[in-house]
This record gives sequence, C-alpha cells and structure tokens, in this order.
Amino acid sequence: MGGPDRTTRTGRGAADPEQMIAEARKAFFVMFAFLAIVWLVQLANSADHYALSRDHGVVSGDLGTLPGILSAPFLHWSWAHIESNSGPLFVFGFLAAYRGVVRFLGLSLLVAVTSGLTVWLFESGGVDTVGASGLIFGYFGYVVVRGLFDRHLIDALIGVVMAASFAYMLTVTVPGTPGVSWLGHLGGLAGGLLGAWLLRDRRPRNTPPPTPPGTPSLGTAQPTTPDSPRADLHKELGDLGLL
Repeated sequence: MGGPDRTTRTGRGAADPEQMIAEARKAFFVMFAFLAIVWLVQLANSADHYALSRDHGVVSGDLGTLPGILSAPFLHWSWAHIESNSGPLFVFGFLAAYRGVVRFLGLSLLVAVTSGLTVWLFESGGVDTVGASGLIFGYFGYVVVRGLFDRHLIDALIGVVMAASFAYMLTVTVPGTPGVSWLGHLGGLAGGLLGAWLLRDRRPRNTPPPTPPGTPSLGTAQPTTPDSPRADLHKELGDLGLL
C-alpha cells in the first residue's frame, strides 16, 4: 500500500486488465479496513459519551482544533450518523481507489484538508464539526469528472452514471439543511474536483512521424498506431465486449 502505483499503461493510459483487477481488489480491502477503523473509533467514542468528537472535531476560528481537520473524518455524533455515511463512503471510496490506491490516499488527504479548512474558515457559531461526509462528497466529485480529465472511456461512463444517480446529494452543499455542515460538503466536493485535475494522468502528446519529402498528404489514410487515442478506445470497447 505504501509503494508506487503499479498501473501498467500503454499509449493514453489503458491499463492491463489483470493489473486493474489487482488494483480493484486492493481498493476493496483498503475501503473495508477504512470502514472498520471508523466503526471501531465509533465504538470507543460512544462508550465515552462522544468525548472524542468534542475534543477532536473542527471548530471555526479555533487554532487548537486545526489538527481536527485530519481526525474529524473518523468521528461521528451518533450511530445514525455513521450508518448514513458508511454506504456512500464505501461505494464512492472504492470507485475513487480502484485505479490506484496510492493516488487515492493523496486524494483523501487533499479532500480532508479542503473540507476541514472550509469549515474552519467559514462556519459560524462555534459549531464542532465531525464526520466522513466531506470525504464522501470529495470522492463523488472526483469520480464524476476523473474520466474527463484522464480521457478514459470507462471512468467517463462511471462518472455519468454516478452523476445521474446521485445528483440529489448536491442539495446538501448549499445552505438550508438543518444539522448538516453544508460547508464541509462543499469544501469536500471542491477538493475532489481539484484532485481530479491535480492527479490526472499526465501523458505526453502523441506526435505523428515526419512525412518524407514528396509523400502526398491529402487522401492518405493514416494507420492506427498502438499509442493512438483510437487504439485505446478500441481496446476499452473490446474489454467491455462491445467490439
């Protein structure tokens, strides 16, 4: 988990199917372990009358709570709170992690910081904010737009499906829902969108070989090279059984 991403890419980022399966398996166990830790913390937290949430949450403008930016995503205020977060956290977390766990860990740190800082800077009333929902919205934003930045067909399709299925979540990124840190949600969403751009695949542009002098340039069919976008598209469609 601490080593480099081992995604083998050819051309514009098509991964070897066996490697994709290995990364997906790793992502599953990472999210399972993450949820297990969150629930174990909840057990200790509830047994101590939620003292951990009071002591390690994020309070706007309070310098002493800045470290809570990293601890707050592991804490909740009730069993109903953690139950409502667990399903979306696992689903969106897995989809964000299945192409590379190391990249996912970087994304998680970025989202925790943007969500926590947004609360710390702009929340009012001395509210103590905890919960994994900032991460959920960050993973959601990342999954929706990742395929566009990476120009990856499968991820783009996943993003369209997730956006269409869970667009209602965006209603709690605006003011008006009582008892919900819409600022934490909005900050997490912004972090996920930013992460999709910062962590995008940076591949060199493919340049065609120079044309020898005297070779006609009009009406000449160019062969599809293994590194061309069309070849990658054909490979992905073939992997899906569409070709």
